[in-house]
Amino acid sequence: MPRPTSTTTATEDLPPGFRPGSPAGRSRLAALGRLVVRLRVPVLLVVLLAMAAAVPIGGDVTDRLSSGGFTDRAAESTKAETFLTDRFGTGVPNLALLARAPGPVDEPRTATAGRDLTRRLAQEPGVLSVTSYWTVPHDSAAPLKARDGRSALVLLRLGGDEDQVRTTAKRLSPHVTGRQGVLQVSATGFAQVAVEVQQRSQQDLFRAEAYAAPVILLILLFVFGSAAAAVLPLLIGVFSILGTFVVLRVLSELTSVSIFATNITTALGLGLAIDYSLFIVTRYREELARGLGTTEAVAQSVRTAGRTVLFSALTVALSLSALMVFPLYFLRSFAYAGVAVVTLAAFAALVVLPAALGLLGPRIDALDVRRLFRRGPRPGGDQGMGAAPAAKNGAFWHRLASAVMRRPVLCAIAVVAVLVVLGLPFTRVSFGMVDDRVLPADAPAHRTAQFVREEFASRESSALSVVLPTVGDSSGDRGRVAVYATRLSGLPGVARVDTVTGSYIAGRQMAPPSAASASFGAGGASWLSVVPSVEPYSSAGTALVDRLRTGRAPGPVLVGGDAAVLQDTRGTLVSRLPVAMLIIGATTMVLLFLFTGSVLIPVKAVLLNVLSLSATFGAMVYVFQEGHLRALVGGFTVTGSVEITMPVLMFCVAFGLSMDYEVFLLSRIKEVYAETGDNTLAVAIGLERTGRLVSAAAALVAVVMIALATSGITFLKLLGVGLALAVLLDATLVRGILVPAVMRLAGRANWWAPPPLRRLHDRLGLSEE
Repeated sequence: MPRPTSTTTATEDLPPGFRPGSPAGRSRLAALGRLVVRLRVPVLLVVLLAMAAAVPIGGDVTDRLSSGGFTDRAAESTKAETFLTDRFGTGVPNLALLARAPGPVDEPRTATAGRDLTRRLAQEPGVLSVTSYWTVPHDSAAPLKARDGRSALVLLRLGGDEDQVRTTAKRLSPHVTGRQGVLQVSATGFAQVAVEVQQRSQQDLFRAEAYAAPVILLILLFVFGSAAAAVLPLLIGVFSILGTFVVLRVLSELTSVSIFATNITTALGLGLAIDYSLFIVTRYREELARGLGTTEAVAQSVRTAGRTVLFSALTVALSLSALMVFPLYFLRSFAYAGVAVVTLAAFAALVVLPAALGLLGPRIDALDVRRLFRRGPRPGGDQGMGAAPAAKNGAFWHRLASAVMRRPVLCAIAVVAVLVVLGLPFTRVSFGMVDDRVLPADAPAHRTAQFVREEFASRESSALSVVLPTVGDSSGDRGRVAVYATRLSGLPGVARVDTVTGSYIAGRQMAPPSAASASFGAGGASWLSVVPSVEPYSSAGTALVDRLRTGRAPGPVLVGGDAAVLQDTRGTLVSRLPVAMLIIGATTMVLLFLFTGSVLIPVKAVLLNVLSLSATFGAMVYVFQEGHLRALVGGFTVTGSVEITMPVLMFCVAFGLSMDYEVFLLSRIKEVYAETGDNTLAVAIGLERTGRLVSAAAALVAVVMIALATSGITFLKLLGVGLALAVLLDATLVRGILVPAVMRLAGRANWWAPPPLRRLHDRLGLSEE
C-alpha cells in the first residue's frame, strides 16, 4: 500500500487565502500541532511507555487511600474525641458487636460466652476500651440488651486515626464475628462501615467500568463514525486516568486522600476525554474537508478547537480547585483528582491526540460504521456524528435557535419556570452524615445497625461525649459533676448520662458509681457519656448538641459524637462556602471575559449555570431524601436527609462541566460574530455547528456518570445521577433554548465592554495568536 502523502505542508495543500505566514499560520497552538505531527512517532512511544510505567505505580492506589475525610479535624467534636483518647484512653464507641443468643442473654452459658468475648477483645492490639452487657453494673446494663432479651451489645473504642481504626477493624472483625461459642456475632459502627465502604467502593468501580464499557464503545462508534476515531478518546481517557492514579498514589504518601477520588477520576477522565476528542476530531475532519493536508488540518484543529479545550480545561480545573478551601479531606481529594485528571486530559488532547491524528491522517475514517446506515454514497463526505448527515443535524439546531430567537421572552420564561419548579424541593433539604445506611440494605454493617435501631431502646453507639477539661474527680469536682449530670439527664432527647459519679436518667441518679465509673475521670479532667433518645442526624439531634454546648456547665465544655460532628461539619461548610463560590464565580467571569471580551456574557453564564444546578439539587432532594422514583435509580435506603458534602461537591463538578459546553458554544458564536457582526446570525450558526456535538458529548458523559450511579453506596449513586442530570439539562434546556433566548434579548450588548476593559482585553485577552 503506498505511503500516504497527506502530512505534507506544501502550499498547494492549503486553502485559498491561507499561508503558514498568515496570522492563523503563526498561531502558537498551530505551531504546537505541527511540531507534534512531525514528532508523532516519538511522542506516541513516550506516551505508551509512560502509561506502561504508570500501571504498577498507580495500580495499587486504592490500597493506599482512606475511606474517611467527612469531618473537620479542627472542629470542637474532633478536639473532644482527641482529648478523650489522649487523656482517658477511651471515647465514643466506633465498633459495635451485636451478639445474638439462642435463648435469654442472662443464661449462664450465654453470660460466660459474653464475658469471655469481652475479655478477649480487651486484649487485642488497637482496642482502647470495651464494654458489654455482661460486664457493666446491672443497673446500667438494660440499654445494652435488646427488647426480645436474646441479643446484647459489645461496644469497642478503637484507637488511632481513621485509617488506623479501619485497619484494626478489618483485622479484628473476621476473628470475632460469626459463631463465637453459643453467640452469633455481627459487626457495625463507624469502623466496620468504613471497612465495608472501602471494599464496596472498589467493587463498584470495577462493576461500573464493566457495565459502561460496551455501552460507551457503541456510542463512540455511532458518534465518531469510525472505529479508528472511536479509539482516540479511549486512549486519551486511559492516559489521563492512569496519570491521575499516579498523582493520587504520590499524594497519599504526603497527606490523606479519599478512596472515592478514584471514582470521580474514572468518570471525569472518560467524560472529558470524550468531550475534548470529539471537539478536536470534528474540527480536524472539517479542515480535511476544506482541502488541508494532515499536518495543517491538525495545526488548525489545535489552533481553534484546541484553544477551546485549553480554556475549557482551565475553567473546569479552577471550579474543582475551589474544593481546596474546605478542610474536609474527602472534598479536597476530589480537587486533587479533578485538577489532575483535567490537566492530563487537556495535555493529551493537545499533544497525544494530534500525534495520533498525524499518524492516522485521512485514515481517521478507517472502518467507517456509517456506511452501514447509508443507502448510497453522499458527495462531500461526512463529518462524523454517526449516520445522520451533518447538514441535517446542523439544520435542526439552526431551526431550533431561530425559533427560540423569534420568541425569546416566551422561551426564556418557560425554561426558567421549569428549572425553578425542578429546584423547589431543595428548599426542603435536610442534611446528614455518612453512616451505615449509605451501604446497600443487605450489607452486614447495615443489617446489624438496622437491627440495633429497631430492637434497642437507646442509642448507645451514638452517645455524645461531653468533656470537662478542667473539672476533675476530686470530691469538690465530683459534686459539681453530679449536679451537671443530673441536669443533663433531664434535657429533651437524653436517654441516660454516665459519668464518674454514676448513671442518671430523667433528672435522677439511677445507679451509684461503680468500678467502670472511674474511667470517666483522670488527671484533673472528667467527661460524661450522654446517650440520646433521638436520631443523631436529625434536627432534634443537633438541637441537643446546641443545648449541651450553650447550657450552664461547671467549666469549659467540649462536645463530641455523631450529632456534634454533623453540627460542626455544617458550620465548616457554611463558613467556607462563600469563599469557594467567590473563587468559582470570579475566576469564571475573568476567564470568560478574557475569552470573549464581553462583560455581560460571563455574568449570564454564571447565573444560568446556577439556575440549571438548582434544578439538579431539587431532584437530589426529591429522589434521595424523600425517596421518590427510587425504581429509576436503583435501590437505596431513604434516610430523610442528604449527605452534607454532596451539594458542595456536585456544585463544583457540575459547574465545571457546564462551563465546558458553554465555552465550546461561545467559541463558535464568537467566530461567526467576528466575521459578520450579526448577533442573531452568530447565535444561530454557533448552535448549528455545536448543537449536535454538545448533545452527543453530553449523552456520552451522562452514560459515564450513570455508570457511577450503579454504585451500591448511596452518595456515589447520588453523585452519578445528579451529574448526569446536570449535564443533560445543561446541554438541552440551557444551551439549546435558554442561551439563545437570552443572547437574542441582549443583542449587541452581549459583546459590549467599557473602554478600559476593552483595552485590557486587547492587551491580555485570549486570542488565536
